[in-house]
Amino acid sequence: MTLLVTSSSTSVVRAEGGEVTTAVTGINSIEGVDAWQSPSKKPQIEAAFARESYRSGSVAKLVIFSKAARDVSVQLFRAGTEDAAISARDEMSGTPTSEVRQLGVERKNQCIWVPIPHAPSGLYFAKLTGAGRRVGYAPFILRPKYFGNHQVALVLPTLTWQAYNRHDDNGDGQADTWYVNPEITSVRLARPFDQRGVPPNYKWYDEPFLRWLISTGKSLDYLSQSDLASTNGSRLAAAYGLLIFSGHHEYVTRDEYDAVEGFRNRGGNLIFLSANNFFWRVVIRHNHMSRVAKWRDVGRPEAALVGVQYIGNDGGMHRDAYHVRHTEAASWLFAGTGLTNGLSFGWAFGIEIDKSATSSPRDIRVLADLPNLLGPGKTGQMTYYKKGRAKVFAAGAFGLVDTMRSEEVDLMMENLWAKFSKPSLVRWRPHPRQ
Repeated sequence: MTLLVTSSSTSVVRAEGGEVTTAVTGINSIEGVDAWQSPSKKPQIEAAFARESYRSGSVAKLVIFSKAARDVSVQLFRAGTEDAAISARDEMSGTPTSEVRQLGVERKNQCIWVPIPHAPSGLYFAKLTGAGRRVGYAPFILRPKYFGNHQVALVLPTLTWQAYNRHDDNGDGQADTWYVNPEITSVRLARPFDQRGVPPNYKWYDEPFLRWLISTGKSLDYLSQSDLASTNGSRLAAAYGLLIFSGHHEYVTRDEYDAVEGFRNRGGNLIFLSANNFFWRVVIRHNHMSRVAKWRDVGRPEAALVGVQYIGNDGGMHRDAYHVRHTEAASWLFAGTGLTNGLSFGWAFGIEIDKSATSSPRDIRVLADLPNLLGPGKTGQMTYYKKGRAKVFAAGAFGLVDTMRSEEVDLMMENLWAKFSKPSLVRWRPHPRQ
């Protein structure tokens, strides 16, 4: 299991499957910090797409960041279709959606124009291979032809991926992110990820849920954060009944926050399956993202939207089972699980945790919790609230996605899907994302 970090300067080293994983610890940091591993040392080809998402039938720009590589080939895959969990943090797996294309010698800053297949919306990636067993992955989201192709949309945390990306952009030997150097005020978008192109913590935070969605036949649209920021609450509510945020959705622009809040206010349902969501306000200019302020410090506390807000992180040193508290507040969630008040499920939840605040909706109910996980009063909370016709669920901790395929969690996910997925409540009109 990956190690999670905080923003103190004390380093610890632990073994993870034979690999050495370096983390930074500092109990109960309020900066909102994620897990990280040292960059992959395996032979690689660094490449990245110019945009977070593309429409089927379009042509995408793939940029090479590595020095010259020989015998390069590229092939497109859909992620999440694999039968078993991926084995390494610097690996992606899936089903091929194109033929292998031979490219020959590729040099730094060279552009490859890649036809995007006519295929279902989802997370896709280009896999590049070259001489010397070099491998690189370049993920992108295949967005729907129009918003509302399905009644549910999954939003992947594309900005958070880049905030925690420890890629050395300028070759000075130091990762280019504010988590390494506090003097860095912006991070570049559209750059390779340091795990041979795999997004940070993809193995734990994203892939298990993608695999569950596909294996259980769930029909939905996949969106990037830039897709969400390109629209507004009215258009989202006209297209979808449910938005799911399965990963660590920490970094959010004002346009995205406005769109999601407007969607909720118009009766749209929200599911948050991780913790520390909608925490930092960011601005994007000239393909760079800058961290501006915590949303709670600029008068828009995330608890008012999510229901709970981030309170701390202890590097994953303490984990616990969820303790069920109020099944009567959401009996549909626990249906078939055999869980009743006082029972518990799982064992490895926590890492970063959220808790209700004075800004939380007045009728919020705590369904389960992680009592005093980070110390007295530092309790993670799984919550549910309703606002008008909208329903909002928040896991309140990391680990729910990573425990997919456990009996209780699988049943709860099915129950959430059944309760929250619904057609749009307003007049539906297709709205293409240009």
